[in-house]
Amino acid sequence: MTDAVLAAAVDVARAAAIDLAEDAGAVGEHVDAIAESERAVTHTFECKLPGYRGWVWSVTLSRAPRGKDIGIDEAQLVPAADALLAPPWVPWAERVQPGDLEPSMVLPLIENDARLVPTYEVTKDEDAMQIWELGLGRERVLGAEGREDVASRWYRGSHGPTAASAIASTEPCQTCAFYVPLSGAMRLMFGACTNEWSPSDGKVVSVDHGCGAHSQTTVEHGPTQWPAADPIYTSDAMVPLDLGLADAVVETEAVVEPETEPADQLPEATPQAAESQPAEVS
Repeated sequence: MTDAVLAAAVDVARAAAIDLAEDAGAVGEHVDAIAESERAVTHTFECKLPGYRGWVWSVTLSRAPRGKDIGIDEAQLVPAADALLAPPWVPWAERVQPGDLEPSMVLPLIENDARLVPTYEVTKDEDAMQIWELGLGRERVLGAEGREDVASRWYRGSHGPTAASAIASTEPCQTCAFYVPLSGAMRLMFGACTNEWSPSDGKVVSVDHGCGAHSQTTVEHGPTQWPAADPIYTSDAMVPLDLGLADAVVETEAVVEPETEPADQLPEATPQAAESQPAEVS
């Protein structure tokens, strides 16, 4: 049952909300009055602060039985059902995704990494290399759960059997001379490509991956696109031209002799010309 006196004390609750907000404009219309107990009622008011859509000012009032004085139990800003909230906080270990690590970043140690197991917990199912490292090598090694996660991720990736190059390839990586198997339990499914002509060079590939650079791939050679050695003439209008020097014809230019006039057309000698001629010596 809602206390009638407390339910009617809207002005008292508003004054408390304004005092909390320190701004009368931040407190909006009265939203509701909810009975918390027989002598306690919570009043809510709209919040007009920017960025607080759906939030309300909450003021809880109470009074003693048969008392006339109204007390303020608490006043606070709380989110309503449709309030705009920040996303829940996620620990960094769950927030960091593959590809987020940059050269200048260092990831902290994951104490309880489910993918790793202490080396002293090596069983008969683990790699022989892990047994050798007991007390000599790494403190932790990849466990069964970690290997299963890695194998599943690599097998579904771009260097597994579902890649476009693997589907188009006629031979799997397992039969390629450039395929180097991994050590330990992973060697049954994965290896490294060492072919510089392959798009997977230097990457881990599955045994049933493949590409066009397989060491045993053969290609049928088609007819050459170059012309034949001896020319083939397909038209009678084409006549071969012999450029041999033995049958070359040397043409000489014709010498044009100057024409002479007949004797009867020669001009008569004049007295001046006769005098200029030297006398014959007998």
